[in-house]
Amino acid sequence: MTKSLQDKVIIVTGAGRGIGREIALLCAAEGAKVVVNDPGGTADGAGSSAAPAEEVVEEIKKRGGTAVANFESVAEAIPASKIVKTATDHFGRLDGVVNNAGILRDAIFHRMSVEAFEAVIKVHLMGSFYVSHAAARLFREQESGSFVHFTSTSGLIGNFGQANYAAAKLGIVGLSKSIALDMSRFNVRSNCVSPFAWTRMIGTIPTATDAEKARVERMKQMGPEKVAPVCAYLLSDAAKEVTGQIFAVRMNEIFLMGQSRPLRSVHRGEGWTPQTIAEHGMPALKGSFYNLDRSADVFGWDPI
Repeated sequence: MTKSLQDKVIIVTGAGRGIGREIALLCAAEGAKVVVNDPGGTADGAGSSAAPAEEVVEEIKKRGGTAVANFESVAEAIPASKIVKTATDHFGRLDGVVNNAGILRDAIFHRMSVEAFEAVIKVHLMGSFYVSHAAARLFREQESGSFVHFTSTSGLIGNFGQANYAAAKLGIVGLSKSIALDMSRFNVRSNCVSPFAWTRMIGTIPTATDAEKARVERMKQMGPEKVAPVCAYLLSDAAKEVTGQIFAVRMNEIFLMGQSRPLRSVHRGEGWTPQTIAEHGMPALKGSFYNLDRSADVFGWDPI
């Protein structure tokens, strides 16, 4: 059987553990040459270690694949650009980028520190931009390439205690769509994946209530290896017509997620005043209001 990523060069950020590790392993198994990026920090971004990235590279090589480790942080522009340079220095080109690196600094909003907000934005949103921006010039020149960015239902739907993470992840949706629009003329694709998987980052989710404990137990059933096939597909030539989309992956389910579109409208020929909005406009729209749902409210059935 032909390998879907034969001889392609793929960067996977945050590839030392969890979902990133599984993506790197699968991409290599599908014939890609992989840059395994991971600075080896803790779930909240503290510290560093070469071991996680090096261990994944060794695992890929044991299985007959090709990979190189990179330990730069995505959270600053120059180090992030060095991840792309690693790909071109070692393999001579670049065909795909998976922006998977992430940290969590959860806190209820009024207790969230400025530092916690900025740190999460830097890794997730700015990191996705920095790596993508460095890669985009190569993709433009060769008129091909694929971006896979990681979003989350925390941003797409909502969750408690994750204003920093939700803002970053919804920002990534806008980034991905803009890349897709700007670069489609150069045969460059950009899509988002929203994963459901048990990883060390998910292990930081609060479990103060019975409902939260039950939710975490359900999530433990969902291995990170279930997310990797969609990412490998989106990086392959088989996905050449797929761009600007958002996919959620939960166990053996793949969801195409919605994007913001008008739901309904109200019109008043003479224009609006604050009073007529209160009396007429808002009551007419209220039936279509969204509830304060969280991800678990929307995905209320067990994973299959």
